[in-house]
Amino acid sequence: MKLVQINLQSHFGGGEVYTAFLCRALSQLGVPTRLLVHPGAGFWDRLGLPADTERIAVADAADLPHHLPAGPVWLLSHGPLPSSLRVAVPGRLRSAIAHMPVQGRDPAAFANHDRVYAVSGWVKDGLLATGLPAWDQPLYGVADVDARPGGGSQILRTSRYDWDRRKGRDRLLGVIEPLVEMLRPHPAFERRPGLTLGIVSRLTPIKQFPLLFSHLASALARHPEVNLEIFGSGGYASVRDLDRALAALPPGQVRFWGQQGNVAAIYPQLDYLLSGLPEKEALGLNIIEAQACGTPVIAVHAPPFTETVTNALTGFLYRDPRQDGGADFGRLLDELRAGRARPKPELADTHLARFSFEAFVERLRPVVADATAYTSRE
Repeated sequence: MKLVQINLQSHFGGGEVYTAFLCRALSQLGVPTRLLVHPGAGFWDRLGLPADTERIAVADAADLPHHLPAGPVWLLSHGPLPSSLRVAVPGRLRSAIAHMPVQGRDPAAFANHDRVYAVSGWVKDGLLATGLPAWDQPLYGVADVDARPGGGSQILRTSRYDWDRRKGRDRLLGVIEPLVEMLRPHPAFERRPGLTLGIVSRLTPIKQFPLLFSHLASALARHPEVNLEIFGSGGYASVRDLDRALAALPPGQVRFWGQQGNVAAIYPQLDYLLSGLPEKEALGLNIIEAQACGTPVIAVHAPPFTETVTNALTGFLYRDPRQDGGADFGRLLDELRAGRARPKPELADTHLARFSFEAFVERLRPVVADATAYTSRE
């Protein structure tokens, strides 16, 4: 059996981090990867792929079948398989990793798959509810903060925009804004006095940050000594809407630092990582990473965050602000400012072990055995 992974994303995100440590884990199990990638994705060289990962750039998804080896093949796509690879062929396992929950989305995206591997119990439950062939155990991710594109010894402010070149407006602004950015100062991050909450994430719609802060802004505004530091970039509309949601905060309470590569240097400088809203989120690698770096998390009390945060041990869970207007979050801020003890995730050995590389390898072991048996049966 030969394994072919497909990840055609041109933008770097959590799915690409997942792909990299998946290649490393499979390599440890003796399974090399042929990885088919987008020709414009220049970040793969900086993600520490193992020596037995063969990377091939594919310009057109219709050309993907031409890059499959002869004989039994395990196709493993990050996201639904492209249509050109969904044809049933003897000795071929058609599978995908679900990096997004199907709740609220069209589950037909995973039609004609033999296996679908969920990255959390929340995602698995959604797959099973729609009758999709979900693997019985979630393939939880790993706290892997080392190999990232754009990492450096200093945390310098960069652009908070990540332009989508498929959109005319973004193409135009993507030419103008970098020229303006060159004229702006790029200070180094320094922690300020007070309580520091941080976002370390791409500012994508699935995080729902504008909606989140439309409910939390009033509580934050009551505590101007609480600093909100945002490390991430997003499209024009995402940044615009987030600005509007944060407009009620006092000047200087929130700072944008743009996308950063050296996230291992960021987490320890935060008192808490702040998550987005839950239901569109599949897992939240940033939540796992923060805890592994000793930084507790503040997140909504709902899956998938209830799978990755142990309340009062590795962080705090609060009531969904859409249900109470942010009252429970405000109560938590009051308690933190009054001296409530900060959790110490580094002491939660059992919890953290669940998201270790070693645990990930062991979760993959039966997956590999199943794929080997499936591809050899016909």
